[in-house]
Amino acid sequence: MITFRASVPDPGPVAPPGFADLASDLLGWLKWGVLVAGVLGILICALMLIIGRRNRSATAYEGLVGSAWVIGGLALASVAALLVGAFQL
Repeated sequence: MITFRASVPDPGPVAPPGFADLASDLLGWLKWGVLVAGVLGILICALMLIIGRRNRSATAYEGLVGSAWVIGGLALASVAALLVGAFQL
């Protein structure tokens, strides 16, 4: 009985010619946008907590819940490359 073992090629990801710089620029812009949105979101939530301190408990509650969402979004953005690499084929 003859068995053949063929090795299947498994090349790494390669950017198409001319697109590597564009992809790096786009990812950099998106990271910058996420950071700006995160800082703005935290500041807005802090303002809601400050405003909602007296007799506006719903506003303070929304600020607290909103800050949890902002922090969750920033955490997800910070591990985006790690998550994509973990599920790489």
